[in-house]
Amino acid sequence: MHQRGAAALSPLLATLLLLGGAAVPLLEAPVARASSLFQVGEVEQERFVLVSAPIGDGTRAQLNIYEQVKATRPCFAVGSGKPAPVNPLLGSFDFTGICSRFIDANGYSVRVGGSDLGTVYRLSVIQGNDDILLMAMPTKAGVGPEMVVARTQGAGSGFLKLELEPGWRLMRRHFGNRALGHVYLYRDSWPSENQAAVTPAEPG
Repeated sequence: MHQRGAAALSPLLATLLLLGGAAVPLLEAPVARASSLFQVGEVEQERFVLVSAPIGDGTRAQLNIYEQVKATRPCFAVGSGKPAPVNPLLGSFDFTGICSRFIDANGYSVRVGGSDLGTVYRLSVIQGNDDILLMAMPTKAGVGPEMVVARTQGAGSGFLKLELEPGWRLMRRHFGNRALGHVYLYRDSWPSENQAAVTPAEPG
């Protein structure tokens, strides 16, 4: 869920967003269909932080993305070290108009070039012994490979910064000229064989 102190979307735009996120059969090229609705726009990368955020007792984690919208007061603080701890300061005050927080698939998704993969990929935080990985995982056979999107660069607990892998960056979803409250984990092209275990099928 994306949480932000912005006004509700218009009924027309809300309907388009629901259509863009609806699952469609793989043979009908869902990625091409989605990308016909939405475009991408650049963001200031330094305004954002990707976080491995603990769930429950901390044995599992999920992706959170925090954005500093205005400089009124800090939305987060990043410590030193690998992994780097993150203090989500926005949780301690009314961050309306100051910060944005993206905490599930309503707020972020995967995109490769012109292919919006939100309906056929999910983002999962995978905890290992020596590192914590943010993985893009296909939800349908033949769509593409499992991809490492980011990592903490070391094992740890609590809120930890995820560092994007080479080739990945954040982009904002646009509808026409309008910037939306949704961000993409974005690559210009599919990863090479040494970056992913499976060669992706051509979308469409």
